[in-house]
Parts: sequence; C-alpha cells; structure tokens
Amino acid sequence: MNSFDFAEVKKILSTPKDIVIFGHRNPDGDAIGSTLGLMHYLNKYGHQVKVLYPSDYPANFGWMKGLDDVIIFDHDEALAARAIQKAEVAFFLDFNTLDRIDKMGEMVSEVDCVKINIDHHLDPDYFADYLWWNHEASSTCEMVYKFITELGDEDKIDKTIGECLFTGLITDTGSFKFSTNPDVYRICGNLKEIGVDDRLIQQRLFQNLDEKHLRILGQSLAHRMQIFPEYRTGLIYLSRKDFDLYNIQRGDTEGIVNYLLSLKDVRMAIFVTQQPNIIKLSLRSKGAFSVQEIATKYFNGGGHLNASGGYQHAGLGKTLDKIKAILPEYKEQLNDDSLFPE
Repeated sequence: MNSFDFAEVKKILSTPKDIVIFGHRNPDGDAIGSTLGLMHYLNKYGHQVKVLYPSDYPANFGWMKGLDDVIIFDHDEALAARAIQKAEVAFFLDFNTLDRIDKMGEMVSEVDCVKINIDHHLDPDYFADYLWWNHEASSTCEMVYKFITELGDEDKIDKTIGECLFTGLITDTGSFKFSTNPDVYRICGNLKEIGVDDRLIQQRLFQNLDEKHLRILGQSLAHRMQIFPEYRTGLIYLSRKDFDLYNIQRGDTEGIVNYLLSLKDVRMAIFVTQQPNIIKLSLRSKGAFSVQEIATKYFNGGGHLNASGGYQHAGLGKTLDKIKAILPEYKEQLNDDSLFPE
C-alpha cells in the first residue's frame, strides 16, 4: 500500500466542486458500488457529482440508488464529454490504467483537474495526482469505506452509502469466499449496524434471475465444459451462436467460471466468451497459484492472484488452442500440493 495525503485531499474537497467519478468498462459490483457510494458521500458536501461508465451495467444492479443518473459513454458521448470538460476533480475507481475507460481516458488526460485514483489491482499506472493503492484490499468498496473514515467522516456513511459499499464487498469476495481480510468483516458489521440488509442485497443480486440464466448455465456445464485432469484445470467457453441462441446480455454470464472451482480436483478455471470484436477471458484459481501472471503474460490483461481477466483479437478456436498450448508450462505448479493447502 502506498502513501496517500488524506489531509491534502480533504482540503481539496472542503469547498463544493464539479466532480466526475469513473468506473471501468463492463462495470461489476465493485465498480458500481464504489462509484455510487463515493458519489452519495460527496453529495453531502454540496459537490456537483457525475458518475461515468464507458459501457452499460448489468440489469441485476438496477435497484441501486443513483444508478439511473449515471452517464454511459456508449449511449451519450456528448453528455460525457461535457461532464469531463467541466471537472475540477476526477476520481478513478476500481481500475489502474486509463485504457480501462476507453476514449474517456484520453479526454480526461487533457483536462486540467485534480486526479485521484483509488484501486486494489496489481501493477498500477501512475497517471493520477493522488494514488491510493492496496492490492491486499478485498475490493475498491473496502477502500472507499476507509477513504471516508480517514477523512474523519465515518458518521456520514448512511444506509444508502452502506448498501453501495456492501454490494462491492460481497461481489468482489464471491460472497466472502476469497480475498477476505479481518477488515472486511468489521466493515460489514458496521454496515449492518446502520441498517444495511445483507439478506435483501443477496436476494437482489443472486436470487433475481430470469429463466434464461439457468439455461445458459445448463448449456455451459453440459456442452461447453472441458476438464484437463493432468493440468488440474477446467474451461468453459461460449460462442457467438450461444449468445444469439440465449439472448445473452451484459452480466448474464457472471459467476459461471466459479462453478469450475467447485470441483475438488480443479485448481484453475478459465471462462472464454466470444464477443463481437474480441475474445474475453476470465481466470480464477485456488491457493497460491497466480492467474494474474497468465492474464498479463498471454492475454493483455491482469487483476489479482486468484481472479484476473484478459482478452485477445484472435478467433475463438485460436484462443482455445492457445490456452491448451500454454497449460503444460504450468503443469508443475498446478500439481504442487504445497501451493494449495487444504
């Protein structure tokens, strides 16, 4: 974790300003929760705050307060550009390189404003004036909670902010199955004390599916799953035909990769989807095996030790062949029991 001058930032925020908060493309629960949670906090001080995402958010987050006011660049480039040009302060949450916000990264880099980056991913770019980075944090929502408390405003965290931050905590830890630390449970306890209903949030996120979601999961497990016992690896892929057949939209495949890790003999899980212009990969692992290394080295990506993502522009078939070709490189690690304590 690097140093961060909270006193300076507090002084910057001491008078109302035009502020933009960026979340990354294909925003997940942590990106949405951290940006909205920070927005609600800054609104308490009279700031004019706009949250911007490059692309739309998954439908199962639609209940979150403030989400209807988010500016989606893909939907309205002009509106996003105006908000960026007016900005006096820009926050960048849950990503560590400007290419995660596509064209908006170029726009904001040309604006003379204070830039603040809060993130928990590995290997950050140093593009901001203030960088608070901690790869040991469970989520950016954990860091936003601590950001508010470090500014002396823990009492400003109300139920609305708490619901946002709890959403990121629960989604980025896989319902507290990985990337946890003692502070995660302390924060969740504090959020419950102010009225956050964890059961209701779980229900809204994970028990609010359409029929097609189970059919997508069935297709994935019955017809698109491959297991490589010698490499302790499982793989699932979905093609463009699958996307068309099941009308798969943003967020519909969330969590499928984790089903592979439920197998006792699988130590690495890979989920591959054929998008219109790229092939996307989600990688997960158990123990001390780093999928972040694979994502960075081979698939233009990165992330965390046990959860990373990447992409490439080759076709689906070539991507699957590439995955199979690199597995032997990691055979020894994936079969090293010392990396996977039980």
